[in-house]
Amino acid sequence: MRIQIVEGDLLDQEVDVIVNAWNRNVIPWWLILPQGVSGAIKQRAGHAPFRELARHGPMPLGSAVLTSSGKLRFKGIIHVAGISMWWRASEASIRASVNSAIGIVNEHAFRSVAIPIIGAGTGGFDEQSALAIVVSELSATESEAVAVVVRFRRGRPDASHSGSR
Repeated sequence: MRIQIVEGDLLDQEVDVIVNAWNRNVIPWWLILPQGVSGAIKQRAGHAPFRELARHGPMPLGSAVLTSSGKLRFKGIIHVAGISMWWRASEASIRASVNSAIGIVNEHAFRSVAIPIIGAGTGGFDEQSALAIVVSELSATESEAVAVVVRFRRGRPDASHSGSR
């Protein structure tokens, strides 16, 4: 798998699919005021992907579900259950989320995927540590796809950090 680390906005990436770090569907989507990545996706994609996601019911921690992308131009959104019911991420939930997301990428033969730093932000995990876990898990994964790991930076253009691996 080729990995690129960039700074910017997940929704501005030129990829087939994006990953959304989600809350496991334990709380109905319409009761949650999504923050961070989920909030930006909901604002720009509309409610359709979240209604689709709700039909899957509660997601096991670390699992992933593919939905349409709503009003976004992507081929789909991969929602991963990266945080626990206590709104906390762990190394295990981050690793499982990455594996589940790439499983969907491979299953549907997507050529590229943009992934936020799962567990950082709302999940309470240190950003540098979460980034290292995401990159480590991607590096150990077999896939023909390109993974673009996005470090969110408001108002800054995408700037490659460490290139491809």
